[in-house]
Amino acid sequence: MPNPPAHRRRRRLRPLPLAAAGVLVAAAAVALPQLTPDASAATTLRGYADGRGVKIGAAVGDTPLTSDSAYTAVLDREFNSVTAENAMKWDAVEPTRGSFNWAAADRLVAHAAAHNQGVRGHTLAWYSQLPSWLKNGNFSAAELNTILKSHIDTEVGRYKGKVYAWDVVNETFNEDGSMRGSLWQTKLGTGYIANALRWAHTADPAAKLYINDYNIEADNAKSDALYALARQLLADGVPLNGIGFQSHFVVGQVPSTMKANLKRFSDLGLEVSVTELDIRIPLPASSAELAQQSADYKTASENCLGVPRCAGVTVWGVSDKYSWIPGTFSGYGAALPYDENYAAKPAYTGLSNGVNPNA
Repeated sequence: MPNPPAHRRRRRLRPLPLAAAGVLVAAAAVALPQLTPDASAATTLRGYADGRGVKIGAAVGDTPLTSDSAYTAVLDREFNSVTAENAMKWDAVEPTRGSFNWAAADRLVAHAAAHNQGVRGHTLAWYSQLPSWLKNGNFSAAELNTILKSHIDTEVGRYKGKVYAWDVVNETFNEDGSMRGSLWQTKLGTGYIANALRWAHTADPAAKLYINDYNIEADNAKSDALYALARQLLADGVPLNGIGFQSHFVVGQVPSTMKANLKRFSDLGLEVSVTELDIRIPLPASSAELAQQSADYKTASENCLGVPRCAGVTVWGVSDKYSWIPGTFSGYGAALPYDENYAAKPAYTGLSNGVNPNA
């Protein structure tokens, strides 16, 4: 099942029934100890990540953040980093040219500050989720360049010192390694990538700046093209700090070359991070598939954390209740460590064992 070229679209946050999600709660849920704020903190994902100085993150939606206390309880107990699922994308923050709506992004940043969590900014230059004024504007190259710079200056500047890393450029390659024909690429050429990184660095010199993409976990044409681009950007003195490996996997299909591939990017002196991990299962999920998913979560997290300069692992969501998978991949779901009722699945144990250096 191929990954889509444009994922994480806005969607209705409507929970699926447990039966439809195929999660065998009674058989598969993992009993976790009732954790007090301090007593067993070291045994959480967050405790293990803190202990080894890395990030364990989750993509966060504004609706559950503001309306679901069970969601925030898990988020704050288990994760030391958050990524805005949609709230920092262009259509959310600048729906009208020059008119900004920071409400949802500000809520996430404030929540993170209150709970001692880092924030990953996502995303500045992407071909998708652009507002209609930009997508249909028919701007000249010069004006489009000015628009991109202004947007980066404004957004990165607003959160200067509050966002530790930005996915500056997102999904720039086709599967064969050619450049994707986006608004930015078509009008501005490949040079927009270096410009976006330089502008973001000027707006917040302390933030780590990433190129983020999917289907680059294996050693393949797409990851080869990104590797060549990264090496050229570094040779040109462009402030590129890291590569984000989205890692949207199908159960049982974590690439065997993943660790070696991440290491070659790390060997360039770049940070590497798993930025959007989820592992989808055909529904209904069997106990064997849930066990394999647990092993896959362990492998994927270990593949990154076993590489020098791995900054951490982020899962694309907290609970299956709000996962983007069923709405995008028909017949698939159960992709995250927690089920719709916030019971920890075997996937939680796999991820925990991958993050825990002593497991």
